[in-house]
Amino acid sequence: MPHKIDKRLRAEQFRHRLIRALKDSGLSQSALARDTGVDRSTISQLLNDEGARLPNAHVVGACASVLGVSADWLLSLSERPESAAELMASSLSLSEAPRALVDQRIFDWHREAAGYKIRHVPAALPDMLKTRALLEWEYAPHLGRTADQAIGASEDRLSWMRQSQSDYEIAMPIYELESFAHATGYYSGLPLEIRLEQLDQFERLTTQLYPRLRIYLFDAKRLFSSPLTIFGPLLCVFYAGSHYIAFRDLERIETFTTHFDHLIREADITARQVSGRLRALKAAISNQSPPQP
Repeated sequence: MPHKIDKRLRAEQFRHRLIRALKDSGLSQSALARDTGVDRSTISQLLNDEGARLPNAHVVGACASVLGVSADWLLSLSERPESAAELMASSLSLSEAPRALVDQRIFDWHREAAGYKIRHVPAALPDMLKTRALLEWEYAPHLGRTADQAIGASEDRLSWMRQSQSDYEIAMPIYELESFAHATGYYSGLPLEIRLEQLDQFERLTTQLYPRLRIYLFDAKRLFSSPLTIFGPLLCVFYAGSHYIAFRDLERIETFTTHFDHLIREADITARQVSGRLRALKAAISNQSPPQP
């Protein structure tokens, strides 16, 4: 239930907060009266009257707008003086997402969250677990002559991420791994040797790095998630193709953390079972013949 404030106390808090906001703004009472379109006597009364009366909504809103604070804060309905627009701007950011390996922004987010648990739903297979051969197959067409340099730099960053003190939980749909193993859909044309090498690396890393690295596979017929990464309690980032959408307010981070934890609880294949599924996939494709020209 909302906390009820006595009318006299609310009026007193309004006066104190108005005085504080006026002082912080550097404006005089006359300037505030002029900019709000309110009589100077009314402003003086608001700043000095110790009664229980509050001004009307127009006066509160005008004062809040001129002084750069929120009306809710002046009325003790919020403890944050920033306006709703300012709060949203500080808690949400939009930045470009280049078609590149672990760009500087992503790497900075990982470094900022070092030591916290990082929860990740990748757009495809997680880059930090890929072999060099798969990275070249996937990124060389987009990076052109700089592919080798970019992949080399990216490998250094991925190595740092693997060796950091963060725990990583990765949730992904089962079909993504199945599609990769059988070279269908996005992975059409991927050579068998690259797939086998990658499955070997997945199995090795999920065994060597457990429990700091845990991968869960869920059924996309029952569950869905957009690509996202939750950097502990600090940040939640959605991948929207051409841009990242990042949230820093705790309420949204907790909401999406709950969503991620639901994926983990409902996963069809747990972190302990992933190695077995990887071995089964390798066995299933090991005897495949290369496609006929």
